[in-house]
Amino acid sequence: MKRVRCPKCQNYILFDETKYKDGQSLVFVCDECNKQFSIRIGVSKLKATRKEEKIDEQENKEAFGSIVVIENQFAYKQVIPLREGDNEIGRFNRDTNINCPIETTDPSVDFRHCIINVKRNKNGELVYNLRDAKSAVGVFYNNDILGNKEQVRLEDGAIFTLGATTLILRAAEQSDNNE
Repeated sequence: MKRVRCPKCQNYILFDETKYKDGQSLVFVCDECNKQFSIRIGVSKLKATRKEEKIDEQENKEAFGSIVVIENQFAYKQVIPLREGDNEIGRFNRDTNINCPIETTDPSVDFRHCIINVKRNKNGELVYNLRDAKSAVGVFYNNDILGNKEQVRLEDGAIFTLGATTLILRAAEQSDNNE
């Protein structure tokens, strides 16, 4: 099954892509807003998006790592790449200017919920620090809520929760500078 997003209201529509041939055009009508739009089936020249069903969690291991959004009743599994500096994480909204949007309907995830800062220490190793971005429900790490202005260092595989949405940090592989 594949998903397409309505360009007007951002609602997802599911369809079975195996029933259609490459190059075929499909017309959809959104159930939410009645917007009619079309897509063309085929191989995209663009890189695969987070909405693809098969996701490689190690896809960004050479860059600055990524966060994996665990699939639940509000969201499907997503891999969101991190960049050096502040990575603002929150619920996707086309009017919100964040660089790590989570596509979810979880109302307990704020539009700007938390920040992961990625930087290199004096040895050149990547360091990941998590802090709350003044969210309504807070950020949970190791069953504890992060306090105001509190931050924690994350290691590869660290699990943290935003509302009812769970995320896992996948750190980038460290290059061995001692060789």
